[in-house]
Amino acid sequence: NDTGAGKHWSDNEVRALINIWSDEKIQQMLEGATRNKEIFEEIARRLMKRGIDRDWKQCRTKYKNLKYEYRALQKENEHLGNPRRKMRFYDEVDCILRRQPLGPSGWECESSSLLSGTENFSDEIK
Repeated sequence: NDTGAGKHWSDNEVRALINIWSDEKIQQMLEGATRNKEIFEEIARRLMKRGIDRDWKQCRTKYKNLKYEYRALQKENEHLGNPRRKMRFYDEVDCILRRQPLGPSGWECESSSLLSGTENFSDEIK
C-alpha cells in the first residue's frame, strides 16, 4: 500500500509546483489562509493535469519545505554575508516570496529559469 508519501520530488515536479504557486490567485489564497487544505487540493489538481500525481498533503509539505529552506538560507546569508549553502530553485522561490510583479509574459524575474525562453517575450512583441 504505497501512498508515495516518501517519494522524492523530481526537478520537473518541483518546477511545476513552483509554477502553480507563482499564480497570483494561488498566492492571494495562501496569503491569509490558516486552513489551506482546499488550496493544496487545487494545487494537486493542477499538478494532475500536468501528469504529476501528488496529493494535497505532499504538495503542502513540499511548499512548506521550500519556504523553510529559503528562509533558513536568508537568515544564514544575513549572518555570514557569503552563502555557503545553495538551494535548488532559490531564484524561483525568491521571486515568489518577494512578490516580484508579473508581467504579461508571466515571470519578470531575470534570474528565474522556471520558464526559460520567455523572459524576453515582451521584447519580441514590439
